[in-house]
Amino acid sequence: MIKYQKAINIINKVSLNLAEEKISTLDSLNRVCAKSILSPTKNPLSNNTAFDGFALLAKETRGLSRSKVKKFKILKSIGAGDNPKIKNYQKNSSVEIMTGAAIPKPFDSIMPVEKAKYFPSKKKATHIIVDHEIKKFSFIRFAGEDFKLKDLVIEKGELIQPKHIMALTTLGIKDLYVKKNPKIIFFGTGNEIVDFKKKKISSWQVRNSNNHYFMSFGKNLHYQIIDGGVIKDNQQKRLREKLRKTLRSDIDIFVTSGAISAGKFDFIPELIKKLGFKTYFKGVSIKPGRPIMLSKFKKKEKLFFGLPGNPISCAAGFRFFIYPLLRNSLGMLKEKKFKAKLVNKYSKRKDFTHFARCSINVNSKGSTELRVLSEQQSHRIKSFAKANCWGIFPSGKSQFKSGDIIEWCPLIPSS
Repeated sequence: MIKYQKAINIINKVSLNLAEEKISTLDSLNRVCAKSILSPTKNPLSNNTAFDGFALLAKETRGLSRSKVKKFKILKSIGAGDNPKIKNYQKNSSVEIMTGAAIPKPFDSIMPVEKAKYFPSKKKATHIIVDHEIKKFSFIRFAGEDFKLKDLVIEKGELIQPKHIMALTTLGIKDLYVKKNPKIIFFGTGNEIVDFKKKKISSWQVRNSNNHYFMSFGKNLHYQIIDGGVIKDNQQKRLREKLRKTLRSDIDIFVTSGAISAGKFDFIPELIKKLGFKTYFKGVSIKPGRPIMLSKFKKKEKLFFGLPGNPISCAAGFRFFIYPLLRNSLGMLKEKKFKAKLVNKYSKRKDFTHFARCSINVNSKGSTELRVLSEQQSHRIKSFAKANCWGIFPSGKSQFKSGDIIEWCPLIPSS
């Protein structure tokens, strides 16, 4: 049995080398960017106005005051999307201009419409009257102040989100390279597992939750997940044939729950070995989920994870082993953990890392507090349903008291 950090170090080394593919920007949501994207143009393309108003040359307003006013002839009106060019510029002229419209040369400043005084009247205005100095570049949005040419838009390894789609389409980027979405197949195992839809079950049976949790967790993160069903303890040949068949497919990761410990019906380790997988670890000093196994197929770029059968152990296996491996395989940065002040004491084995079901809350003073929930056994689901995060209690310490600063992460990562 190895330490959790050593298992993570192994995961970092054996992660998959997922291929890249070129796709449309409009199809790239929730995919991982495979090549950093630089802006092919500047944005905005030209100076434009931040307000409805009148474009002026600031130098022509120098010295103006309530006692010294000047009339400026209105040459035309320009709206957003209009061609801003003017051919008839004259000294002491102005252009009525709407928010977002490009500013024609030689104008360099905007006077907001609220400050305009019209001549001879607002309805039949031919001029505006200015009675104060206009500061140069007032209310101007400058060309390239948002994106300059070759500015970084999305960095390699970033998950593409709606905010990125806004930037990409604004800059006219039609397609981009992303990492191939990992394809994962999940098999439950055990004679005790029955369909969750079954109304009445025997006292020795358990409704299937692992397959459905795994599927929903993976789909929430936009991975390609295949439900391989449940393999009974006497169906080892069936699982072997299924695995052999899928080894010839484009599936990247095989996952099972149950049958990996050291009991009479724990047949997975021997089966995986016969199929040509090299095992990197079997058993990690964690709770829940100690009987966890990682192997790699010797002939192809494919991985196998054996997760425990208890529901919470299975959930912890996905969250703290498979998910970090997927991030690494996709070229993403390591997931950032958060920290909070523990509000109740917690005890554990000193040499084990614990992933505890917890609730995170912000108190009236604005401080983040972490509470370890009761009922932490790996078969108990009620506390998991109440939790909103995992508290991470590292090895090397057995007693944690109120006020200790503890790392935590959401039950399901946001990205």
